[in-house]
Amino acid sequence: MLNRNWKSFISASTALLALVGIAGAARTFSEKPQSQNSRGVLIRPAPAADQRIAYGKDESQFGELRLPKTAGSHPVAIVIHGGCWVSQYGLGYMGHVSAALTEAGVATWNIEYRRVGNPGGGWPGTAEDAARATDYLREIAAKYSLDLNHVVAVGHSAGGHLALLLGARKRLPKDHPLYSTNSLPLAGVVSLAGITDLRKTGTACDSEAIQLMGGEAKEKVAAYNLASPIELLPLGVKQKIIQGGADNIIPMAMATDYVEAAKKKKDDTELIALKDADHFSLVDPKSPAWPIVQEAILSLVKAKK
Repeated sequence: MLNRNWKSFISASTALLALVGIAGAARTFSEKPQSQNSRGVLIRPAPAADQRIAYGKDESQFGELRLPKTAGSHPVAIVIHGGCWVSQYGLGYMGHVSAALTEAGVATWNIEYRRVGNPGGGWPGTAEDAARATDYLREIAAKYSLDLNHVVAVGHSAGGHLALLLGARKRLPKDHPLYSTNSLPLAGVVSLAGITDLRKTGTACDSEAIQLMGGEAKEKVAAYNLASPIELLPLGVKQKIIQGGADNIIPMAMATDYVEAAKKKKDDTELIALKDADHFSLVDPKSPAWPIVQEAILSLVKAKK
């Protein structure tokens, strides 16, 4: 069962967002306050994908591909949904993020994966699916004109956790479930209110983290270390860590502690703190927070190597 904080947040009738500032690494942003229904992104139908493509045999192993209308080779954003890693929640709401990025000229691969409650879900199956879906881009790149030199992972909440794990793959120890000698390289990772440390308390996914891992951290120390991005630093890939100050699902400390640790390890990591943004405004293209989120994603996916 999902934590009450997550469930009550989704079912609340109205949430207001007034974005008055953003603090990042040596930059600030402000605009006039705007009201916005942050849960609207969960119930609005997303624009249809161009293709639904299976990357495995399980019914949860598929992705939605959206392609820009422009010709040429397209940079790619791997889009990973949240929902505390549990089967009750799927990729639907991230179709809005995907459609907005595709409109901005980026092909999007919105992936589904096995979650807690699905056969094979949990650790490490859930993370293995994210990796398998990422590497599957090689199988479809030629057909859909995908530029695999410009691929980023964009994850929300529990999906941010998976996106950061993908960013770590080039430096993982050989005993890690996601280790591969030929993983698809990423140009960067954007974590949107992502979970960076499974051992931390204070998130709305704490009990689900225990379900994901099949036990508490004190019982499975090694597994939690392998599954927590903060323990895998430095990732060796550019990272944008975006967190809302009004988020009552994932606390700001989750982001600030991670970025502080990353900088100590000399990782190229930027914290973008949206002072008044809540959990779902980060993934709503209708929110005043979205232009900042999109800018961060585009800065990585379109950067020259």
